[in-house]
Amino acid sequence: MNIIIPFVGGLGMFIYGMQIMAQGLENAAGNRMKSLLEALTKNKFFGVLLGAVITAVIQSSSATTVMVVGFVNAGIMNLSQAMGVIMGANVGTTVTGWLVSSVEWAKFLSPANLAPIAIMAGVILMMAGKRHSSKDVSSIIIGFGILFVGITTMSSAVEPLKDSAVFRDVFVTLGTNPFLGILAGAVVTAIIQSSSASVGILQSLAAAGLVPFSAAIYIIMGQNIGTCVTAMLSSVGAKKNAKVAARMHLLFNIIGTVIFSVVAIIIFKVAFPHLGEGMITQTQISAAHTIFNIGTTLILFPVSNWIIVLAKKLSRVEEEENTVHRAVHLDERMLETPGLALQSTVSETARMGELVKNSLHCAKDVIFSLDKKQIQTIKEEEDMVDRMCEEITEYTVKLSAMTLSEKENKQASSLLQILSDMERVGDYCENFAEFAETLAQIESDFTRTAKEQLKSMMEVCVKSYDLALEAFKNKDRSCAFKVIEEETRADDLEITMRAGHMERLVNNECSTQAGVVFLDALVCMERVSDHSRNIAEEILQQTS
Repeated sequence: MNIIIPFVGGLGMFIYGMQIMAQGLENAAGNRMKSLLEALTKNKFFGVLLGAVITAVIQSSSATTVMVVGFVNAGIMNLSQAMGVIMGANVGTTVTGWLVSSVEWAKFLSPANLAPIAIMAGVILMMAGKRHSSKDVSSIIIGFGILFVGITTMSSAVEPLKDSAVFRDVFVTLGTNPFLGILAGAVVTAIIQSSSASVGILQSLAAAGLVPFSAAIYIIMGQNIGTCVTAMLSSVGAKKNAKVAARMHLLFNIIGTVIFSVVAIIIFKVAFPHLGEGMITQTQISAAHTIFNIGTTLILFPVSNWIIVLAKKLSRVEEEENTVHRAVHLDERMLETPGLALQSTVSETARMGELVKNSLHCAKDVIFSLDKKQIQTIKEEEDMVDRMCEEITEYTVKLSAMTLSEKENKQASSLLQILSDMERVGDYCENFAEFAETLAQIESDFTRTAKEQLKSMMEVCVKSYDLALEAFKNKDRSCAFKVIEEETRADDLEITMRAGHMERLVNNECSTQAGVVFLDALVCMERVSDHSRNIAEEILQQTS
């Protein structure tokens, strides 16, 4: 118990410090994460770079791969792009190991000296700093300090095992039996669901002089397989391609392990038998981990398309149902990276906005054509809009509970308002369809003048919404100002047309029933322009 309790406590501090540091880095990166994603092209080489950078920032290849599964599931990333990011994630995860091992080749980074200073400096910055950026930097520094305290605590806890014959025999067995070594690394990593933390444990044992070279090599390869469990679990219930992405990660690491296991067996059993018996250092563990991941990437990069094909064959499931009627760019896995999740929410809102636009253009004609198919289409699209709005709103509320920058919080709040305005425009489209049904039932129609006026008003409100949607998608201030101009024009037209209509009613130029529909339609059209203006004003606030 004198060993287990301090070791577990140290592991907890190590993982907690890693998470704090990663969260601070992620918050500090902000929209740069989105910029990195946008830089991703069909060129897998850039995908590898992206995966390495993101994983270096969030300190977890598992988290990056889960994020990739989410992107694929949301349709933001294709499998070829995902393959590149997955390979890069394996490279990026080696950064934590180098941070830990730096104490061996940079004495001034000794945990005994650096950890207390880092934690104190971080706390002072957190208390003194008033800006969000200061708090993000303080989180990075504090996390760094806690991480080092954790690794020191683990190393000190296992120091007495240095003289344990049983413990030494266990590692000798792992070093002489590649399968057991790989299995041990995979199981431990699968349990704690972090290859960085698993490597940290191995380094703490190495610091106490407990780990033979050969055992460490096999365990490291197993750790890379164990880290795939998180992504595999996250793909449960996801779409076919998301399952394929998770299996791509698993296949990549299994194939790499097979290749390097053969090399290791040749080295330790044939070429240099005594090499595997020596004790490994923390720096050598970092180097071995890096060589394995970079080497696997270099070897498998040219044949990565074959890995995708194989993963597809292992992921044979029924094709998903049509997703037109629901949000497809949203995925719970992406909430771990709030900045990117927010951008996905914006993309999904734009998609909903396009659906509303289609309904509005259809409604522009249906009130005059009274076409039953168009009426049904508008009603079906309104149901889709309602479902999408509900899903996006729920997702945005969950996102708002995550750690967001001040700017991102404002954007999320603005997005909820824009969603509401778009949904209301969709409701008015359904109203136009109902007006058409009413006119068909009463077998009445508007006068020629009334038709011309409604068409003129409808053109204005449709134009105002189209401009508002364009302003939203492109953050275009000029479009937003044009919306305001169109809304003012709609207000003036509504007053003029209402007065003209009342005059026609007095002169018995139109039926009372058609007249009621005319006034209701006029009100709905004016309100479409009002909601379009609301969207435009939100964009102007966002871009000010």
